[in-house]
Amino acid sequence: MKEILINYMKRFSELSEPELEKVAADVPVATFEKGSILLRQGEVPDKCYFVLKGCVRQFSVDESGKEITSDFYTEEQSVTVFNQHTIDKASNYSLVCLEDSVMVVGDVTVEQNLYNENPFLERMVRKMVEEDMGKMKDDFAAFISSKPEDRYKDLQKERPDLVNRVPQHQLASYLGITPESLSRIKKRHHSM
Repeated sequence: MKEILINYMKRFSELSEPELEKVAADVPVATFEKGSILLRQGEVPDKCYFVLKGCVRQFSVDESGKEITSDFYTEEQSVTVFNQHTIDKASNYSLVCLEDSVMVVGDVTVEQNLYNENPFLERMVRKMVEEDMGKMKDDFAAFISSKPEDRYKDLQKERPDLVNRVPQHQLASYLGITPESLSRIKKRHHSM
């Protein structure tokens, strides 16, 4: 499993393979069963994650009790709730494992100590976050300006595994459409 982490870190670091292996050896890895709740909406997050195997859903519940899926995290993706800009630091999202998952678990409260001990880690994490944030911004802009059918086509192109990996009502929520609309779009694409 740790080779997934090492290969990912290679993209953001100039460290040698043995140095990366040493870093990976010190990284805590945990296993979570399907249905495990990593964070509840309203809690203050103190952990961040990196998915080695599995799938995590990020969602929120609105005032009417409706669940709105905002993201899915799968292999080689970091799962972090950024909420330092809020007064109470409470998360607007919940995180739940949709599959049995194996993840690197980071403790946000000891993060600065790790950076002090390993300055290269801070640079590497900053590069990772910058890439994540840039992609998130691009994805959001594309989402707003696209039609539901185009969102589905983009999803098939960018993350085809999600189509069969997550429940369809959650996928529809993620795409900003009803499950019935998703069903119609899928039928049109599979009949082509």
